Amino acid sequence: MTGSSTQEIKTLLRLMSDLATTKAVCAALLGVPPQTDEPSYVGFESAGQHIGLVPGGGPQGMSSPVAHWHVPDLEAKLAKVTAAGAIVKEPPHDVGGGRSLATVTDPDGNVLGMLQDR
Repeated sequence: MTGSSTQEIKTLLRLMSDLATTKAVCAALLGVPPQTDEPSYVGFESAGQHIGLVPGGGPQGMSSPVAHWHVPDLEAKLAKVTAAGAIVKEPPHDVGGGRSLATVTDPDGNVLGMLQDR
């Protein structure tokens, strides 16, 4: 593929019911405190990866973990994956910190995320 290449998966969002315990377990596992620590989102940065904890699936209604591929051009990549048959679940939007993300579902209903750092 040319043009809007896809980078590796660098961001994984997980949902949980017990934020305090999950946050403590992740901090112990990763050996670092959270970079972002809010009641609605806790984020860890470790070894070039971002692990986000989303209580109750958040407003986007996550029902399982979602891997996010980093892309240099979110709109272009979204156009390509929808032309290939994916369906937009969460349109591109700013999530703060200079990041925008979007999610799609594949033909089997799996949620795939794409994230662009600006």
